[in-house]
Amino acid sequence: MRRRIFSTPMVSSVNAAVAKLMGVPLLGSVVRRNTVMISYVGRRSGKTFTTPVSYRRNGDEIVIRVMLPDAKNWWRNFLDGGSPITLQLNGTDRTGHAVATRDDTGRVTVTIKLDGR
Repeated sequence: MRRRIFSTPMVSSVNAAVAKLMGVPLLGSVVRRNTVMISYVGRRSGKTFTTPVSYRRNGDEIVIRVMLPDAKNWWRNFLDGGSPITLQLNGTDRTGHAVATRDDTGRVTVTIKLDGR
């Protein structure tokens, strides 16, 4: 049995608050330094989801370390060869291909190769 650490309503509230903070003129620029909004299509539902995540960028590569991966499902959309993703970077939507990997210790990383402009 998987232990749910955070309830869905609490996570939804936190994600909504972070998304709003990203739009605040002065504070938003600080939040956007290491937080990005990602959008993707669910592998089962076919619905589009948008959520904030922390990231690191190195050129045209974005790396997301998924914290508490067993309590989250979104990253599973990018297993087995990956899937398309859209990121809101610097006020611009950028597309790319995301691939999720899990190492021997259970850590999950989603690596995104951005498409050319």
